[in-house]
Amino acid sequence: MVDKEQIPATKAASPKEEQQSVTAEVQVQLGDRSYPIYIGHQILSHAHEILGPRIEGKRILIVTNEQVYDLQGQKLQQSLEKVAATVDVVTIPDGEEHKTIDTLSTLYDAAVEKNLERSSLIVALGGGIVGDIAGLLAATYMRGIPFIQIPTTLLAQVDSSVGGKVAVNHRKGKNLIGAFYQPQAVLIDSETLQTLPSREISAGYAEIIKTALLGDSELFGYLEKNSQAILQLEPDALRHTIAACCRIKAAVVSADEEEKGQRALLNLGHTFGHAIETLTHYQVYRHGEAVAIGLVAACRLAEKKNNLSSQVRERLIKLLYAANLPTQFPNFSRENWEKAFSLDKKVKSGKVIFIIPQSIGACQIHKDRDLTIALEVIEELSVNP
Repeated sequence: MVDKEQIPATKAASPKEEQQSVTAEVQVQLGDRSYPIYIGHQILSHAHEILGPRIEGKRILIVTNEQVYDLQGQKLQQSLEKVAATVDVVTIPDGEEHKTIDTLSTLYDAAVEKNLERSSLIVALGGGIVGDIAGLLAATYMRGIPFIQIPTTLLAQVDSSVGGKVAVNHRKGKNLIGAFYQPQAVLIDSETLQTLPSREISAGYAEIIKTALLGDSELFGYLEKNSQAILQLEPDALRHTIAACCRIKAAVVSADEEEKGQRALLNLGHTFGHAIETLTHYQVYRHGEAVAIGLVAACRLAEKKNNLSSQVRERLIKLLYAANLPTQFPNFSRENWEKAFSLDKKVKSGKVIFIIPQSIGACQIHKDRDLTIALEVIEELSVNP
């Protein structure tokens, strides 16, 4: 359970911010590395005003993909150019299969070509893949230079852009090469979601459900009443939900930045989900879709291990169905599942770590060397061959 006393209060917007449509500001509290999360609508064109000293006079490299740049990039670039020394753009291919060392290497080349210095700034404009790769670039180029996250997908806005996890995949597993490296700020513009296909919205919604299930029963209840408003991108419901998720994640990250304890709870559904992504080579499921299946499995595992009420899983599945999210595993052999679990970066001393619910709004860490029950859950929840 997330301690609500630790959840940073949402800062009321100042008159200037209201004019810029910043409706909420959440702080990630990490001492002298603390940073704000700005949440609003139509704020990309005001980025230079909102981010202020963080970008003034800087040599900036925007990392994005071609589709996002065509939709959002020019607006951001024109804003940053009003106060930055230089603003350059580099695009990378879209898709999980491109979240690799090879793609990262092309970004190192671009950074060198653009003469980036330690005082320069990386801006990640895009979804979780762009944020992860650009963040790892910032973490490692010249032993670390500043970066700012500007997420443009729902999944990135409510989860991956906050907290400083940056990584690329290895051919043997997801996010095996990475670091903890915090941004200087996160700027969330809900207007960017308007161009997303419904499947991407649903994938992001899975992470919202995850956040509510692990740390906020009130948010879970809000989702049950407002699913369609959120999925249809109704502004008030959307911004309320994004801010709630950011507050929860900010509290967890502030208490446990490097995942030595409580932060592991944010991996609810991810041990199963990452195994699905690995076995399907990132070609079949969006990340949020794999997590959705993982959430159902985590509940079923908790039923078997800790007698969790089946009503939790039933309520969860209703939320997932509302967003047309999958709830069943693809068919693979037990040996394949065991191998996929063994490659998970969360394995410790040969034990696979699962996060399982205790109730709606509370979870616990469960470590298993014997995967018999987890494999039974997968078999129960698999699509009939």
